[in-house]
Formats: sequence, C-alpha cells, structure tokens
Amino acid sequence: MNAFLIAATVLIAALAPLIVVASVRRPIDGLVALEAAGAVGTLTLLCLSVGLGQPTFFTVPIIAAVASWIGCLVFARFLGRWT
Repeated sequence: MNAFLIAATVLIAALAPLIVVASVRRPIDGLVALEAAGAVGTLTLLCLSVGLGQPTFFTVPIIAAVASWIGCLVFARFLGRWT
C-alpha cells in the first residue's frame, strides 16, 4: 500500500461529514457540501489512479470534475427558483 492509496482512503472518509451536511442542513449548505464532495471525489479518483498505477484511469476524474461542476450549477439554478 503506497501513499496515494492511503490518501484515497482518507479522502473517502472525508466524504462522510459532507454527506451528513448535505442531507441535514439547509439547501444552500447542501449545495456547498455537494460542491466540496465533488472536489474530494475527484481528488480521490486521482489518488486511486496514481496509486494503482493505471494512467488510463485519469480520464475518469476529469469527467467527474466537469460533471460535478455542471451538476452544481444546475442544482443552484433550481434552488434559486424555490427560494
């Protein structure tokens, strides 16, 4: 087990408080937690691809980062309609 796999494990554990905040707090706080979870998830996927030594897995975090950013923009647009 190398340092990148340990970092990926720590980052996965860091998602737990973000999930709690996204499900319990106000919608605007959930949006911030969702944006942070997207960044943490992208970093986790990057650490896993480096730790496993598979350079072909680098495309997955790039797509995840773009999809997370677009998803948060859509969520913010719909949130603006309800408040």
